[in-house]
Amino acid sequence: MNSHRTTTASAVLVGAGLMKSYGLTRALAGVDVSVSAGESLAIMGPSGSGKSTLLHCLAGIEGPDAGQVLLGGERVDQLGEPHRSELRRTRFGFVFQSGQLLPELPADENVALPLMLGGISRRQAVQKAREWFPPLGLAGMEERRPGQLSGGQAQRVAIARALVGSPQVIFADEPTGALDQITGMEVIDLLVTTTRRQGTALVVVTHDEDVARWCDRTVRVRDGRLSEEARTPDGAAGTNAVAHAARGTAGRPTGHDTDARYDR
Repeated sequence: MNSHRTTTASAVLVGAGLMKSYGLTRALAGVDVSVSAGESLAIMGPSGSGKSTLLHCLAGIEGPDAGQVLLGGERVDQLGEPHRSELRRTRFGFVFQSGQLLPELPADENVALPLMLGGISRRQAVQKAREWFPPLGLAGMEERRPGQLSGGQAQRVAIARALVGSPQVIFADEPTGALDQITGMEVIDLLVTTTRRQGTALVVVTHDEDVARWCDRTVRVRDGRLSEEARTPDGAAGTNAVAHAARGTAGRPTGHDTDARYDR
C-alpha cells in the first residue's frame, strides 16, 4: 500500500467544511475529507452517524448545505442536477450492497449500460464490457442473467459496471453487506486491488472492520463529525484475508467458484 498521507493538493476528490441538516437533525457538521487517485478510503460509523450522507454529498447525489466538493479542482456542489447526473454517469462509478443489476438484461449488457446511456452503440459497449469479465473471474458468464449468478458473482458484475467507464472515483456503499464472510472478503479484495491498479480512487462506506482493513485509510464519523483517522499497516489486508481463509473455508468452496447457496 501507499505509505504517503493524502493531502488536499494531491487529492482527486475533496470535501471541505461539509455541512448538511435534515430539519433539526445535523447529519454533517463541518467535515473535511479527501482521497487520491489509486487510494482506498473506508468511512465507518454507527447508524445515523452521517457516513451515508457524506458519501451522497461527495458523489453529487445530494448537495451540502455549506462547504465544497471538488473533483479534480472542479466544484461539484455548484453544478446543477443535469450536470451532476452526467458526472455520476461518466466520472463516478457506484457499487451498492444489493448490486442493483437489471434482472431482464444479461450480465454483459448490465455492465455495458453506463456506456450505452452515454451514447455508445450497443455493440461497442458490450464489446468493451466483456473485456472486464476475465480479469474479474467472470469468464463464460457474459450471457447469464442476474438470477443465474451467485451473490458474489453478481457483485463482481456490479464492480465491472462501475469500472467500465474508467471513472475517477468509485463509491461503494456496504459492498459486502449482502454476502457471507468469505465471499465478502473476496469481493473487497477484488475491488480494492482493481481500483488501485487502475489508479481509481475508492470510497467505501462500511460497518465491517474487516472490510475497512483492506482500505488504505479509515475515517470514522460520529454525530456528523470525523472523530478518528487511521492508516492500514502495509500487509495487513493480506494477513487478514489469510486469517479468514484459515477460519472459514473448511468444507466450503472458495475463490471465484463460490457456490450460490453460501452467498446469503
